[in-house]
Parts: sequence; structure tokens; C-alpha cells
Amino acid sequence: MNWYIAVLKKYAVFTGRARRSEYWFFILFNVIISLVLGFIDGFLGLGDPEAGVGLLSVIYGLAVLIPSIAVGVRRLHDTDRSGWWLLISLIPLIGGIVLLVFFVLDGTPGENRFGPNPKG
Repeated sequence: MNWYIAVLKKYAVFTGRARRSEYWFFILFNVIISLVLGFIDGFLGLGDPEAGVGLLSVIYGLAVLIPSIAVGVRRLHDTDRSGWWLLISLIPLIGGIVLLVFFVLDGTPGENRFGPNPKG
């Protein structure tokens, strides 16, 4: 949970680097919270079954949109890539696979052009 809160504290910080664990724990808690909110939306009838979205889920999604982009950019920085690589996700299927590979790769050892190694 500390990784999730740490990312939220860096709400719109697009500089620096993010470790794999910071990124993936944020994603994990994001998915868990989204599933719980989706269940609550369905239980309380706050969602639109045809569209598959609910009020709480939409509010949460908008609240974590900027931190999600920011941690993705910092994760790319850790692999010595520009944050603009996030735009490759606009290419169906291939873009998502390429980003997944980038996010899974270990960061560059030592300091790179985006800052010191977050591992220490």
C-alpha cells in the first residue's frame, strides 16, 4: 500500500525515475480498487449495465488518471526512454505489447539522463 500512496503523493511529477515495484504495485492496487468500486456500483445500482461503467468507478478513474500517466512516464525514464513512448499505446495491440515489455524491463543501472537510480 505504501507504493500506491507514494505514487499519489507524486500526483503530477513527470520527472525522475520509478522502480518496477513502484509501478506494478500501483497498478495492482489500482485494479483491486477498481474491481471493488465496480462491485459497489453494481450493488448500489449506480452503474449503467449497458455501458459497463458506474459513477464511483468513473470518479476514481478520473482521480487517478494523472498519477497513472506520471508513474508510467517515470517508469519509462527508468529504462532510459522518453515519456513520449506512452503514445505508442495508441497503436492497437502492438503498442500495448511494446509498453508492457518496456515496463517489465529492469531500469538502467546507475544514473541516466533522467536522474539517479531509484534503487540507490
